[in-house]
Amino acid sequence: MKTYLDCYPCFLRQALEAARMTGADERQQHGVLVRVLDLLRDVDLSGTPPEIGDQVHRLVRQELIDGDPYRAIKDTSTQQALALYPQLQALVREASDPLDTALRLSIAGNIIDLGPGRAYDLWEVVQRILVQPFALDDRIALKEALGRADRVLYLADNAGETVFDRVLIETLDVPVTYVVKGGPTLNDATREDAVAAGLDQVAEVVDNGTDAPGTILARCSSEFRQLYHAADLIIAKGQANYETLSEAGSRVFFLLQVKCPVIGRDAGVPVGSIVLKRG
Repeated sequence: MKTYLDCYPCFLRQALEAARMTGADERQQHGVLVRVLDLLRDVDLSGTPPEIGDQVHRLVRQELIDGDPYRAIKDTSTQQALALYPQLQALVREASDPLDTALRLSIAGNIIDLGPGRAYDLWEVVQRILVQPFALDDRIALKEALGRADRVLYLADNAGETVFDRVLIETLDVPVTYVVKGGPTLNDATREDAVAAGLDQVAEVVDNGTDAPGTILARCSSEFRQLYHAADLIIAKGQANYETLSEAGSRVFFLLQVKCPVIGRDAGVPVGSIVLKRG
């Protein structure tokens, strides 16, 4: 997916929020914004939004000398999600279609996303997603693919959302390799975040060898690329994975909430939609 001019204000907002999370004073915040503006002036719009976002957040981390500005909020997000974990398990256990409910819960967890900067009540989101119609619905194709798969390659998105992914993985009848980032970027999940959510108890946890948002294959490790190219079924969570892999083919299934008008425009659905889309 290409980058649109509408992405520029979002890049600036994310940079400013990251600076404030580190406790940067107004002078430092201004310095971050000036450097991001310089970067955006010359950036190549043919790249995907996560490719440009990677440059923005790398600059922010360098400017503020903070390797993980989102560390505290990631920990809080995981703890809030874990507090709901018994209720999420009960919803699946009591459902007439446990897999369908687990898929919806995984998508509900995608609201834990600091990129779009939207406020939310996590339990209210869960209740909404459980009954909301899918705007794009390839559930049947996914269930058929799961029936044929020997293993699922599951591309994680954000810390805290990891708990909701765990509920889905516990419902699957196929082994899962859960892929996190190789280093901090935004509130994306790293190995530390996955272990805190208990993913190591239900899946093999690996990292993709890069700290870039989404899945930018050219930036990933050769070990991950081998796993990716060998996988016969890939579940890709969240907007950044959609942005980077939307042309990746029919073995990829995207699970997300549309929180951004640019992605809504690209996918042809309104903001607020829930999506399970085959590539």
